[in-house]
Amino acid sequence: MKTDLKSIAKLANVSVSAVSLALNGKPGVGEETRKKIIQIEKRLRQKRNEEYLANSKEEGTFLFLKIVKHGNILNRDHDIFIADYIDGIENEASRKGFSLQISTFSKELTKKNIKSIDSLPVDGLILLGTELNLADVELLNTINKPKVFVDTFFEYVNASFVDMSSSDEVYQVVKYLYDMGHTEIGYVRSKSRTQNFIRRDIGFKRALEYLNLEYKEENVFNAESTFNGAYNDMNAYLKSGVTIPPALFIVNDLIASGCIKAFKENAYSIPEQVSIVGFDNLPSSAIMEPGLTTINVRKMWIGKKATDLLIEKINAQEPTPPTKIVVSGELIIRNSVRKI
Repeated sequence: MKTDLKSIAKLANVSVSAVSLALNGKPGVGEETRKKIIQIEKRLRQKRNEEYLANSKEEGTFLFLKIVKHGNILNRDHDIFIADYIDGIENEASRKGFSLQISTFSKELTKKNIKSIDSLPVDGLILLGTELNLADVELLNTINKPKVFVDTFFEYVNASFVDMSSSDEVYQVVKYLYDMGHTEIGYVRSKSRTQNFIRRDIGFKRALEYLNLEYKEENVFNAESTFNGAYNDMNAYLKSGVTIPPALFIVNDLIASGCIKAFKENAYSIPEQVSIVGFDNLPSSAIMEPGLTTINVRKMWIGKKATDLLIEKINAQEPTPPTKIVVSGELIIRNSVRKI
């Protein structure tokens, strides 16, 4: 490490040039002065080394906790989506000198179980909130350790969240369909009432209103959040003879995949008869036929921001205020929408 000649000179009450001569073994300073300068330099160097080691050691450990309540969304089909969150968290944790533990919690959320989470030997937690409702989040918020929720967002809860924007992203979908000439746009929503799905429901209505398009209840369909469930639900709609609008926003890619299977089996051509846009940009979206236009959620960036926020809380000398961060996604255009 670089020797601070001025600091040594001040402590030894000599000139900077005298310090330079003494440390380089050159004549021009007395033996007693030389010894004094060398001792001061050694003491300062040792102090700097201790500070460096203190700042560069592993700072601590935190836990990414995947909380599975019912598995309607957090299942094997969705694991690849969650993996990107974990990659973003792990990369940033490593860069900042923290180690990451990953665990799944599938027990009932009770005060007793919350205490068991609170007693874990970690410095903080990133809690996956995909399947959590308001009561769950408020209960988890009683954990005394620093914590950040990802993949959910509650405006009025006194906690920290990092999540996708949803409203901004849904507007991108509706605006794209509108720009492609579609003025009658339907919506396939999820039967699972998670916070992110609810926010997309609200965002869809607001986007239509902003573009002066009519929201029609008959153009809104409900589907399970699994591939097979979505396929069965859409197949039942089609068998019943409902009228499908010429464009559909489907709340996520997994549901879209199930719906597209049902459309094809019922002789609907995509995008010639129905244009479809999904949400999540799962890898399967790029290889299905036709390629699915969808929203790419910046999951690794969300993981990174959650990690930065948690580390800030862990290192803070006093409690930090609740912080809410939303990250916008981007529209990935493929071949599932036709221009009118």
